[in-house]
Amino acid sequence: MFSKKEEKRFEEKLVQNSQQGLIYTWVDRQTGVHYLYTWTAQGCALTPLLDENGEVVVGELEVN
Repeated sequence: MFSKKEEKRFEEKLVQNSQQGLIYTWVDRQTGVHYLYTWTAQGCALTPLLDENGEVVVGELEVN
C-alpha cells in the first residue's frame, strides 16, 4: 500500500531572511502555481504569487 515513494508536491524556490522573519517562494509541482509564504513570530501567511498584471504566476508543470 505504501511501497511507492511519494514525491514532494511543493518545491522551495527561494528563501529570504528579513528583519521580521522568513519569506519563501514555493511552486506546486502538480499545477505549476507559485506561492508566496511568509513567517514571523506573530504568525504566517500564504498567497498565490501575482505578476505585474495581477495574474497568478504559473510555471511549467513537472512531467511525472
